[in-house]
Amino acid sequence: MTVAIIDYESGNLHSAAKAFERVISDNKLNLKVVVTGDAKAVAAASYIVLPGVGAFGDCRRGLADLDGMIESLNETVIGRGRPFLGICVGMQLMAAQGLEHGTHQGLGWIAGEVDAIAPKDPGLKIPHMGWNDLQVTTADHPVLAGLGGGVDFYFVHSYEMRCDNPSDTLARVDYGGPVTAVVGRDNLIGTQFHPEKSQRAGQRFIANFLRWKP
Repeated sequence: MTVAIIDYESGNLHSAAKAFERVISDNKLNLKVVVTGDAKAVAAASYIVLPGVGAFGDCRRGLADLDGMIESLNETVIGRGRPFLGICVGMQLMAAQGLEHGTHQGLGWIAGEVDAIAPKDPGLKIPHMGWNDLQVTTADHPVLAGLGGGVDFYFVHSYEMRCDNPSDTLARVDYGGPVTAVVGRDNLIGTQFHPEKSQRAGQRFIANFLRWKP
């Protein structure tokens, strides 16, 4: 059984891979991490992870440049229900569209769009960077088990996903108003924070994801 971390030149792949490998080792899970840009390897994976760092449009183009990758993701994740995790811009790409430097088409898996954070306090800096406590809105989601009640995660972003369906927003943080932190439905989950940089809380989140059987 494999965890495929998609390599499309838009994420901190080394950090993500090491975090998943550590969680797998610590929890004695029967999984192997594969960092890959091969659509066939992604289709064969047990869990699929899409990291992302940079601008929405650049990440979308990078994903499209991988031969057959978007088709493989749609078939494997949406068609066959394989557990999927999007991280940072990887989460944002799950939306219908992104509005960073123009309008760009997303994967369209979760209805909504990605737009700039607009804190009510003009003194708050953008990007939103550093530790912030998670406010879980869907307490019974298995991937968020044990992570409510003010557990801190590490963020660095200037844009957020705004879901059309409120039930698709699983957790928020407060940064001059509510900011989307976790989205999901069915076999999909995405985090605006970086679990690979969030120490024990991030390790707990990754372990929950790798035990998830949606």
